[in-house]
Amino acid sequence: MFFNFIKNLNPLIKTNKIIVRDLGILNYMDCFEMQKQIQNEIIQIKLNNRNKSIPKNTPNYLLFVEHNHVYTLGKSGDNKNLLFDENKLKQKGIQFHKTNRGGDITYHGPGQLVCYPILDMENFYTDIHRYLRDLEGIVIETLNFFGIKASGNTNETGVWLDVGNINERKICAMGIKVSRWVTMHGLALNINTDLSYFDGIIPCGITNKGVTSISNELNKKINVNDVKKVFIQKFSEKFNAITEF
Repeated sequence: MFFNFIKNLNPLIKTNKIIVRDLGILNYMDCFEMQKQIQNEIIQIKLNNRNKSIPKNTPNYLLFVEHNHVYTLGKSGDNKNLLFDENKLKQKGIQFHKTNRGGDITYHGPGQLVCYPILDMENFYTDIHRYLRDLEGIVIETLNFFGIKASGNTNETGVWLDVGNINERKICAMGIKVSRWVTMHGLALNINTDLSYFDGIIPCGITNKGVTSISNELNKKINVNDVKKVFIQKFSEKFNAITEF
């Protein structure tokens, strides 16, 4: 009887370890399927833990990737924000995919730092609003390291420069999906991005604001790996996490 009582308590085991993986260049849909698979595996561990006296740790991942040219439309997005027709997309070698993240339309391509945190938020905290603000804070601190003053925007998700001014511009887009407190999708920070590819969309459905990149702001190319190292450090500090490579 006492054993059954202890078993039914089913204590939650938390881990602050985050496994970092650099996937290199990967097609968007291949990476999307990989994210879904990892998320589902973590969810399955959580479901199985309900019936175990000693639950299994749920892993956390930080995936970095570079995509070929692609526009992705979130589940709340409007098709009208894609300005290129099918022929133009084919001519410029740009893929277009609808996806299950939040937000509207955005661009991914070479020269971006694309990061997909797949975290069991029950290992850290269960607050989606805080999670988004923390992601923004990590990017803001990373940009500050490189001498760029950025901030969040109370009206829009993501990271911006010169908020409230006529030349307000976005440097990092964000969109996530959370299921049973397990995250997927994430953010795209423009580093050496060819900003002309944003001409084919109304980024995030926002018509009166521009986009920018780190290299555009500093007037020089920046090593993506240098930005990645700072980002990982800031991420670890924000989540009080131990990173494993």
